[in-house]
Amino acid sequence: MYQALYRKWRPKTFSDVIGQSHITETLKRQVAEGRTSHAYLFTGTRGTGKTTCAKILAKAVNCEHPVDGDPCNRCPSCLGIENGTFLDVLELDAASNNGVDQVRALRDEAIYSPANVKKRVYIVDEVHMLSIPAFNALLKILEEPPEHLMFILATTELHKVPATILSRCQRYSFKRITPQDVSRRLSFVARQESIDLRPDGAELLSRLADGALRDGLSLLDQCAAAGGVIDAQTVLDVLGLAGNLQTAQLMDCVLRRDAKAALLLLNQLYAGGKDVGAVLNELSTLTRDLLLRRTAPEGGAALLSGGFDAATLDKLEKDVPGSRLLYIWRPPYSGPPPISTTAPTGEPTRSCVF
Repeated sequence: MYQALYRKWRPKTFSDVIGQSHITETLKRQVAEGRTSHAYLFTGTRGTGKTTCAKILAKAVNCEHPVDGDPCNRCPSCLGIENGTFLDVLELDAASNNGVDQVRALRDEAIYSPANVKKRVYIVDEVHMLSIPAFNALLKILEEPPEHLMFILATTELHKVPATILSRCQRYSFKRITPQDVSRRLSFVARQESIDLRPDGAELLSRLADGALRDGLSLLDQCAAAGGVIDAQTVLDVLGLAGNLQTAQLMDCVLRRDAKAALLLLNQLYAGGKDVGAVLNELSTLTRDLLLRRTAPEGGAALLSGGFDAATLDKLEKDVPGSRLLYIWRPPYSGPPPISTTAPTGEPTRSCVF
């Protein structure tokens, strides 16, 4: 059975994790020195390696033959945890198990010693989805856990986690993966999978991933299904972004103040089934990309949307002052809402705008 690339190429050791060395090196050292904590909190945006590192850590603390803090991935403990046959290492989704009753059941079960491994590990994903009573039920066991117990909490919304939980965990913040790192990883996976991924295609996919390696691998998987060479044009066609080229043409008409050509192109898009609101959103995104290129050509590269290639952006921003781009991007001021007044006779007058 075919396995998705992001699952097939999920890192199995800390050394394989991309772009999070500030976290993986610390965790490796803790495991090697036997100084692991009883509770961890992994925060960061989607696809940056939170759950992956949680699973690696669960294997590492239970591995029978660890290698410098990394799991060996060959012993019965590592294989059992990897295959999900050891119930002592359990991954929970707080989005669907967020009630106080589920947490109480987990708390009552956690006091028992593990059957197959050294430590019982609970990985709670999207922990911010727990209810307040559920968080309160978790507090006591987090504060005074048994020796054999470890909690690894993961969340994309740190501000929703109560301070009482934060104070009982070691917190690690996962950063967005840079487009350069994503591009290198995608090229490596493509070579291993015999996918003909060209450099411009890898660069575009890395920008579209928006800092999430998992998203980049999913997009590569989607493009690979089309077969043949995967270059920037192929990526645009397969992902349905070829319409962005027409958006760029429309922006060119706006910048040249060619109202006739702009309206004709807009009519063409509308007749082709394009939603006008979607066109305006794409124009706004393109304007933002142009502003980033104008103000921070190098440092802002990681913030680009990825839907428009560098040649298109270079052509559009040429000889256009930043003030005009800012004017286009900023919504016009429409003033305060109209206030309806009533005449002494009881008949409403016309709405007045102050």
